[in-house]
Amino acid sequence: MAMPKPVLSLLVHLHAAVLFLPAPAGGAVYNVLRYGARPDGVTDAAGPFLRAWADACRSPLPAAVYVPPGRYLVRSATFTGPCHTRAVTFAVAGTVVAPAAYGARGSSGRWITFENMDGLVVAGGGTLDGRGRALWACRQRGQRDCPTPTSTLTIANSKDVVVAGLRSVDSELFHVVVLQCHGVTVRGVTVEAPADSPNTDGIHLHMSTHVSVYDARISTGDDCISIGPGNSHLWIERVACGPGHGISIGSLGKQQGTEVEAVQNVTVKTTWFTGTMNGLRIKTWGGSKRGFVTGVTFADSTMSGVDNPIIIDQNYCPTSSGCPGAGRSSSIRISDVRYVGIRGSSATPVAVNFDCSRSYPCSGISLQDVALTYQNRAAAKSYCRNVQGTALGLVLPPSCL
Repeated sequence: MAMPKPVLSLLVHLHAAVLFLPAPAGGAVYNVLRYGARPDGVTDAAGPFLRAWADACRSPLPAAVYVPPGRYLVRSATFTGPCHTRAVTFAVAGTVVAPAAYGARGSSGRWITFENMDGLVVAGGGTLDGRGRALWACRQRGQRDCPTPTSTLTIANSKDVVVAGLRSVDSELFHVVVLQCHGVTVRGVTVEAPADSPNTDGIHLHMSTHVSVYDARISTGDDCISIGPGNSHLWIERVACGPGHGISIGSLGKQQGTEVEAVQNVTVKTTWFTGTMNGLRIKTWGGSKRGFVTGVTFADSTMSGVDNPIIIDQNYCPTSSGCPGAGRSSSIRISDVRYVGIRGSSATPVAVNFDCSRSYPCSGISLQDVALTYQNRAAAKSYCRNVQGTALGLVLPPSCL
C-alpha cells in the first residue's frame, strides 16, 4: 500500500532521529552488549536485557537501555517498574526476534511486556519480529494442541508512556497492546503481517484513558486498531490501514470482565484505508451484557476498495454460527456518532451499513459531507435498521437516516 507522502516523510525522520539516541541529560546509557547480549539471533538475550533494565530502572538519574544494531533472540521478557526515575528509555536500534519454535515463549500470552511504569519511552528505528507464521499455520489447520499465542509488545498498568518509531512484524497475536493505562502516546509505528494472519490486530486498546495514536502504517490480518471496552478519551490521527479489518470499536458485549462495557470520547481523523474488510466500524455481540458507545467522531477518511467503509454491526458473529448471544438483541447502546468528510470507493454495493439493536436503537448518528461510490461508480447504497440520525451537506450514497 502506498503511504501518503507527508506521513512517510514523518516516519523516516522519526526513525532516523531515534537510531542515534544520545545519553539522557545527566544520565547514562546501559548497552545490552555490555551485559552479555549477543547480536547473533541465536543466543537468548533475555537475561542481559533484564539485567540492563534493572540497572537503568534503579538509577536515580535519567537512564536508557540501548539495543544496538544486530539480531537478538529473546524468549520472553517482562520489564517491571516502578523505577527510581521517571525518565527511563528503552531504545531499540536492532532487531529483537522471538524463538522460531512456537510455544517457546511461555503461556502468558505476552512476549515483551512493560508494566507498572511512569514516564517510560520505548523508541527506536528497530524491529520486533514475532515470528508468528508457524503458529498461524497451526491455528489455520484447526489443531487443538496449538499453544497460547503471544502479543508482541504490551504496555500494562502504566501512565505517561511513549512508544515511538518501532516496527513490528509477524506477531503471533496482537502487535501492540495498551492495557489499563493512562496517558499513552503511540507515534510513528509500522505494523506488518499478511492479510490472512489470524487475530493479528495492529494496535489494541483495552481499559485505558487518554491514549493517542499518530502516524501509524498498519498492514495486518485483523483490525488495524481495535478499541475494546473500558476505553475513553482516545485520539487517533494519520493512520494508513491495509490490508486489515479497519479501525474498530469493539467488539463489546462478550462478557469481558467488566460490569458495563463502555467506550466514549473517541476521535479518529485523517485516515486511509486500502483494500480493507472494513473502514470505520463499531461492532457488538447480541445478548444481555450492558454497555454503551458514545461521543465518537470519524473525520477526514479516504477509502479505496473497502468492503464496508462505514458500518455499525450490532449482530456481530465472525464465525456465522455458534456465537454467544447469536439471534439475541444487543444491549449495548450506541449514540452520538459523527461521520464527517468520508470519501472514496466501496468494494460492495452497500457502502453505509447501520445494523443496530432492536432493543436499543442507535441514536444521534450523523453523516456530513460523505461521498462514497461503488467500484468508482455512483451506485452505492445505504442500509439502516433500528437507527435514528441526521444527514447534512452532500451525502452519497443517499442517506437512509
